[in-house]
Amino acid sequence: MTHHQDNLPKTPLARFFDGLEENVISFILGAMTLITFVNVVMRYVYNTSLIWGLEVVLILFSWLVLLGISYGFKKTSHLGVDAVTNMLPTRGKRIAALLSAAACIIYASLLLKGAWDYWAPFAALQPTDGRWFPMGFTEGVRDRAFYTTDQVPMLGIFRWLEDAINYGEAYDKLPRVVPYFILPFGCALILLRVVQATLRIIAGTQDSLIVSHEAEEEVERVAHGAYEE
Repeated sequence: MTHHQDNLPKTPLARFFDGLEENVISFILGAMTLITFVNVVMRYVYNTSLIWGLEVVLILFSWLVLLGISYGFKKTSHLGVDAVTNMLPTRGKRIAALLSAAACIIYASLLLKGAWDYWAPFAALQPTDGRWFPMGFTEGVRDRAFYTTDQVPMLGIFRWLEDAINYGEAYDKLPRVVPYFILPFGCALILLRVVQATLRIIAGTQDSLIVSHEAEEEVERVAHGAYEE
């Protein structure tokens, strides 16, 4: 498998998006670990707990999953079945990879539309019109901006949302528009990473969207070395 090496200088914006998943995933893992640890200590030592702890961990885990999907496309670490494509000649493998990439782009586009349509009412915005692809915006959809999380307290940095989408009414809990933002954001990242991977396939710096047998071979090599010892 050809590995992509990009030694060209990058702009700050390009560097930001290039390392976006790693930075956010690292923060999420650290936050989940810290909240869980604090909750365990409080429960067994002080016989109390963070009432919002479990809900926050569940929210963070959902962010982790969606960001992990785009990260997998970025690092070409998604598993796949390549028993058939490995029997094809080089040109056939390239065509199969491009067809797979096209299917993934279509699927990611559909995911992005569905994600936006679900999230938009929570942000007092309108979902798109059209069954498969956006053909405009649907008018008259009742917003859900007043929906809040069950236990997560309202954070001061999001108070501006009260005037922006909640007609000036104060939130007593964090509005769902905040945790649900991962839906359009994560799906947009997935689409971006699939398009980037497709461009690398076209440029010849990447062979496919899935991890090759190199990982399996490496595991077998290590296992064989341990067996000989």
